[in-house]
Amino acid sequence: MTASKSVKLNTGAEMPTLGLGTWRSQPGEVEKAVAHALKNGYRHIDTATAYGNEKEVGLGIKDSGVPREEIFLTTKLNNSDQRDVAGSLDRSLKLLDTPYLDLWLMHWPAPMTKDGKADKAYDWLDTWKEMERVYKANPDKVKAIGVSNFSVTYLKRLLAAAEVVPAVNQIESHPACTQEDIVEESRKHGIAITAYSPLGSDTAPLRTNPVVQKIAQKYSVDPTNILISFHANRPDITVIPKSVTPSRIDANAKIIDLTEEDIKELASIEKETHIRVCKPDWTGWGNIGFPDLD
Repeated sequence: MTASKSVKLNTGAEMPTLGLGTWRSQPGEVEKAVAHALKNGYRHIDTATAYGNEKEVGLGIKDSGVPREEIFLTTKLNNSDQRDVAGSLDRSLKLLDTPYLDLWLMHWPAPMTKDGKADKAYDWLDTWKEMERVYKANPDKVKAIGVSNFSVTYLKRLLAAAEVVPAVNQIESHPACTQEDIVEESRKHGIAITAYSPLGSDTAPLRTNPVVQKIAQKYSVDPTNILISFHANRPDITVIPKSVTPSRIDANAKIIDLTEEDIKELASIEKETHIRVCKPDWTGWGNIGFPDLD
């Protein structure tokens, strides 16, 4: 198989397969990480209002010297901003100091109040309808809209009512939690996948998995490269490993071609070891349709 360099979205835009994730990347570090990544070949940066680092990501983009039009920039609508979609977009644009977003995602299908509680009086489907309205009214400000952390059940509900099919569904995905049901349902509707936590969490537990290590030895690369390449070798999937360490950012960019047998072996890890890092219980909205959390 040949690893992809980019994925074509249903808008026609090309989204670079490899991106830099910035979850838990703190101000003071993240701007340097973003600038380093862009200076060294990355062209896809992922952030979110909830990360509290949009301003610093914007500074990193400016410091890189890379023209804005060469960068694919994603941010996400915060749960507590679902009643103020238009205002949230403008705040993100201001913090990032950019005239437009390449992709804007609903971070979770879980409206919340400003004090961190579930906003049970509001329906996330109304948030999507408002995102559609803002997207259609502001083609100069937002080039594509999508979702994040949407299970099959929630995705089907959205698609039954949507006027705009999401361009992307960003989900946790790695060999111990492939979420292949979501991948297949998304593909069926022309929705690309972005895989976050590709190493299985901050501590990268999958690096020591025997299957991952065996395949890494076969190609004489670090296990991390196998875990990132796992996604780049599957159709319609982009991947956003995160790091603020320059040497790791550089190392993560080494994507290799894997065989179909390699992909099958990696995907089989989940049968023995299932790990979901990011669970939705903190939102107050239960398992939001993820079958492994029933």
